[in-house]
Amino acid sequence: MSLPPLSDDAQAHSARLQALIREQVADAGGALPFWRFMELALYAPGLGYYSAGAAKFGRAGDFVTAPELGPLFAECVAEAVAPVLRQLDAGARMLEIGGGSGAFAEAALRHLATLDALPAQYAILEPSADLRERQQARLRDALDPGVFARLHWPDGPAPDDWNGVLFANEVIDALPTPRFAIHAGEVMEEHVAVDGAGGFVRIDRPADALLSAAVRHVERQLDAPFADGYRSELLPQLPYWVQAVAGGLRAGAMLFVDYGHPRREYYDPRRSGGTLRAFHRHHVVDDVFARAGLQDITASVDFTALAEAGTHAGFEFTGYCSQASFLIGNGLAQRVAAHEAVAADEAARYALRQQAKALTLPDGMGERFQAIGFARGVAFDAAFLAGDLSFRL
Repeated sequence: MSLPPLSDDAQAHSARLQALIREQVADAGGALPFWRFMELALYAPGLGYYSAGAAKFGRAGDFVTAPELGPLFAECVAEAVAPVLRQLDAGARMLEIGGGSGAFAEAALRHLATLDALPAQYAILEPSADLRERQQARLRDALDPGVFARLHWPDGPAPDDWNGVLFANEVIDALPTPRFAIHAGEVMEEHVAVDGAGGFVRIDRPADALLSAAVRHVERQLDAPFADGYRSELLPQLPYWVQAVAGGLRAGAMLFVDYGHPRREYYDPRRSGGTLRAFHRHHVVDDVFARAGLQDITASVDFTALAEAGTHAGFEFTGYCSQASFLIGNGLAQRVAAHEAVAADEAARYALRQQAKALTLPDGMGERFQAIGFARGVAFDAAFLAGDLSFRL
């Protein structure tokens, strides 16, 4: 399908971001590591995709996340984490990384209230000032004032010790990721340069020690070297990121939901170009250099790497399963029935069933998305009893 045309304002916005990136390329001596290009394209203040004011989520945006479909996803997550919050003291908190439109927080807080498991504080760690403002406006209007008063938008991870739950949905796929390539057995890092026409082009340079060591670690786990010409993504900084966002989390659980693969599937020889792609107006765009600032750039998650990162941060691994299994195991059928019982008409009940199908069917989000959990000082294993896939990691 052809991409929709850009307005004059959109083209001008993209041109400003491209000019900024060209300046950074020149300042870096002619080439930026790909991860830095991705960081600028997504997060450059006022110009990056997540920093500018255009709609991102839902049918009017570029992609639909699970919380945008309706309340079922957030309510099932609330069912999963409510026992953790109850196990902790009265000051337990919940931290959501990247709050999107605020749809998840709205539905999750409402359901946690019905479960008598409201956290003392619900923090949304949101790097985008524009999205933060949208979240605040939405949640102020949607929630009871007493519940809204528990919300907090910190400027960074909690520096103090805290107990509670950390949750992130479709966050790790948007972390600026290094890209590597293999040339004559050597590990190279993908960079972005500028061609004679001012466009962005890919070039490879020798990888630094951190990326090289991470690639060799993956090869040892796969029991085979990557073939010459193989290219993919790898986040050697992931363990540091997990430790950073958890901050002083002493007792509680971490839950991540995203799309991706276990390591052996992620780095399958047939996936020799990696998983990088972009999204614009619900179209998958192979050219990640196009429409800078106007399209999302994303890479799938290596869930084996995420399991390593969580345990290296000092947490116990508690489970890994498909999104479908996670939602079904945490009360999806009961949540659908509860909403159907108060639905206005058959059209509303049909919409609920369609929402559940989109969340669970293999050709929707059900198998492409996975959930992974970690805990320290609390029980969280029960959230993953349905369809556990830990053996694949």
